[in-house]
Amino acid sequence: MAAGRSGVGALRRSRLLNPSDIKPALIAQAKALGFSALGITSPDATTDANRRLQKFLDDGSHGDMDWPANDPARRADPQRLWSDVRSIVMLGINYGPDENPLSILEHKTRGGISVYARGGDYHDLIKKRLKELARWLQANAGGEVKVFVDTAAVMEKPLAERAGLGWQGKHTNLVSREFGSWLFLGAIFTTLELERDESLEDHCGSCRSCLDICPTDAFPAPYKLDARKCISYLTIEHKGPIPREYREKIGNRIYGCDDCLAVCPWNKFAQQGHETKLAARDVLRAPALSDLAQLDDTSFRTLFSKSPIKRIGRDRFIRNVLIAIGNAGDIALAENARALLDDDSALVRGAAVWALSRLLPRDEFAAAAKQKLAHEKDQSVREELSLVIAGLDPAIQLSKK
Repeated sequence: MAAGRSGVGALRRSRLLNPSDIKPALIAQAKALGFSALGITSPDATTDANRRLQKFLDDGSHGDMDWPANDPARRADPQRLWSDVRSIVMLGINYGPDENPLSILEHKTRGGISVYARGGDYHDLIKKRLKELARWLQANAGGEVKVFVDTAAVMEKPLAERAGLGWQGKHTNLVSREFGSWLFLGAIFTTLELERDESLEDHCGSCRSCLDICPTDAFPAPYKLDARKCISYLTIEHKGPIPREYREKIGNRIYGCDDCLAVCPWNKFAQQGHETKLAARDVLRAPALSDLAQLDDTSFRTLFSKSPIKRIGRDRFIRNVLIAIGNAGDIALAENARALLDDDSALVRGAAVWALSRLLPRDEFAAAAKQKLAHEKDQSVREELSLVIAGLDPAIQLSKK
């Protein structure tokens, strides 16, 4: 039996690729599986990123996101995640949009959804293909493998930069010379020693387009992000009421923000993505705020069953929709906001109060606000109602301080 197993092992080893043939064969297989870019780097590639991550955390720029602060040393060192890793294969899938992501901002009564969330959940698609490619690598080159796609303590962007897929621009996102701002990233960790790629130089130059377009000034300096001011953070990660000083600036963005990505000059070389499972669903290209405001939990889950939007839940999503309704300037949407004044969620009720305070004359809404205040128990909603009764526009008052 032992001799037999030894013979099988020898036969398997004889079928493995020669070391010099692994990388080109891996690239060809990745392309066949639909990946747009591949690069290889070493496990120590995030050494410099560790310092930047710690400064980000020390400044509190992560807001109430727990995951960046959860064992940052482990996040900064792939070998603490898996001590046996010797090479990291970084992969990208192009999801370039077929239209200008900024055009939706001109249509105030419709919701703006970030390009990456208009189609199917990229986590599911990429992880499946990463596993398939990892199995191919193991079968044809040996070694052990692990795959990651935005679900573990892996610093994908610094690793992708070191693997030559692009560079981290002044907006802190990856920029590719071939695909612009539009690459989903995934990683394969392997015990194999694979040929490394060279990192790319930063090609941002003196350009400030991504910094200057940010509606909330979320970049205190080039290459630095204060997530607490970022619209993507506020509409996705932030669990409480949207801070008043940012509500008007959010406009009609109801899930994420693409402004700093869309304005990058390197997008002139970008290509439209051709992955059908990631293509924008028509219903999510420019959804009417009036329709979205009527979603209950069941209809929300049905509409976003295969979308990353589902993870924030109905209440946070409706909060975002109501902020957009308040910014729309269309009195016809007042009834949608009024219908949510008695919602079970205090988060929704508070946003509904703010939306109505923006759409209705103060005298018309103040009397109703007084009645609501008499019965409202939640402190954050009471605060919103009190501001209406006092005749204070929160955004204006805060801007005067």
